[in-house]
Amino acid sequence: MKITDIRTAIIRANFPWNLIRIYTDTGPIGLGEAYWGPGIVDVVEKLKPRLVGKDPMEVDKLWTYMMQLMSGPGSIAGATVAAISGIEIALLDLVGKHLKTPVYQLLGGKFRDRIRLYADSHASNLHDPSNWQKRALQVRERGFDAIKFDLDPLVRDMELDHFNRTLTNKAVNYMTEFVAAISETLGPDVELALDCHWSYNVTDAIRLARALERFSLLWLEDPTPPENADALAQVRAATSTPICTGENLYTRHGFRPFIEKGACHIIQPDIPRCGGLLESKRIADLADIHYIPFAAHNVCSPVGTIASAHVCAAIRTFTVLEFHSQDISWWDAVVDREDDPLIQDGYLTLDDKPGLGLELNDDVCRQHVMPGTLYFGETV
Repeated sequence: MKITDIRTAIIRANFPWNLIRIYTDTGPIGLGEAYWGPGIVDVVEKLKPRLVGKDPMEVDKLWTYMMQLMSGPGSIAGATVAAISGIEIALLDLVGKHLKTPVYQLLGGKFRDRIRLYADSHASNLHDPSNWQKRALQVRERGFDAIKFDLDPLVRDMELDHFNRTLTNKAVNYMTEFVAAISETLGPDVELALDCHWSYNVTDAIRLARALERFSLLWLEDPTPPENADALAQVRAATSTPICTGENLYTRHGFRPFIEKGACHIIQPDIPRCGGLLESKRIADLADIHYIPFAAHNVCSPVGTIASAHVCAAIRTFTVLEFHSQDISWWDAVVDREDDPLIQDGYLTLDDKPGLGLELNDDVCRQHVMPGTLYFGETV
């Protein structure tokens, strides 16, 4: 079996979904997804002529080959690694189909059948706690027992200086009031995570984390900028609020200082971004040496979500996977399936179908193609 072509499609949704198909001379087609962002398709097109004619069964060898080829254009981080991640996912789907086995079996087998998800949520009116409470109730009623809200947008108009990463006492108190309202609404059985999007300095991140300790959060995510493991380690050491990071890190080498320096309580890679399925398992194993649990960031279509679920099933220390598409009414319809909705009561259940176990519903996808782009080489 040889690779004959690699094609892409960008679906416009809550984020641009970068889908990838790998074609072969024997018929099977591998399906993958890379993290959103500019440049993904360009990297795939750059790699395609170097991959055509290769044996798709040699997944790890091809991953290493791609990383070496793109060392100059940036295979340490960014769009280059994300594109390679999406290709690797498509390769593993292809291998699973060829061997008639699920991808999780290629990763060593599964620890669990059901993958727990947390729902990333937003409220239409940032400055109205009642809207946050309504949103939290909607999510709870859909069966999720873990939910995440973004904290930093709440206080943007309270900033004295947009660039200096500071929080005023007023801002900290305002955030705390909102968290208190949501926590009271959700009750003790629904876990609450909060995201700061790398916004604050060490001192103010510590003040915020301490102010939130009484709420027993699932985690406080990315309170400081993502470049400095030593800085985040100071925050982690100063609070009992669990600190989570990883969305903006790449490969095991990018995660290593955060793991080894004790910079977080929970590591959270974005799987179709950080290096793919095999690399995510390596990151999880590295973190497990230090008994750090593994969560997974995720803003993907069903393709990337299911791909992430396969590796989450195969990771012993997995805790929870993000779901970021509550408001995309056609999310399930992106894939061609006759079964029940992919996510039920806050869980995603994997089956024993070969590969990732899904195929695209081309009719639905074509309705949402990013304007000015092709759908796997075809004009829509």
